[in-house]
Amino acid sequence: MPRPPLPPFTNETAIQKVRLAENAWNSRDPEAVAQAYSPDSRWRNRDTFIIGRDAIIGFLAQKWARELGYRLIKELWAYQDNRIAVRFAYEWHDHQGQWFRAYGNENWAFQPDGLMAARHASINDLRIDSAERLFHWPQGPRPDGHPTLSDLGL
Repeated sequence: MPRPPLPPFTNETAIQKVRLAENAWNSRDPEAVAQAYSPDSRWRNRDTFIIGRDAIIGFLAQKWARELGYRLIKELWAYQDNRIAVRFAYEWHDHQGQWFRAYGNENWAFQPDGLMAARHASINDLRIDSAERLFHWPQGPRPDGHPTLSDLGL
């Protein structure tokens, strides 16, 4: 089943695709998130290589069991034809209450039906104090009008 917006992307449709991805990841629902990826999607996430939806679901379930209070902002970096590059930051805390901000870049490639066939993510974590947090919306999608990464100087 097609997953709009479909490639080739325009600036408007690339921005829509990025926001849809951000909203899905902020749901922290591994099975729902995995539906945006092709059944044989290939990922590199830091030093982990993942192939297929079942592996994506398992990876995300483990991630969100470990990364508590997860809130993510993605921002379009570039696009061309069936590819999108994003930069992102997310905040989370561990089971001991230590907060982190993770920064990174992702390169995405899409099939004609709009499913993501490849995701390559480079991510760095920074310990932060609770007072340094910038993402304070209730769990779930980032509210419209909340500052973007650029607005926050990230």
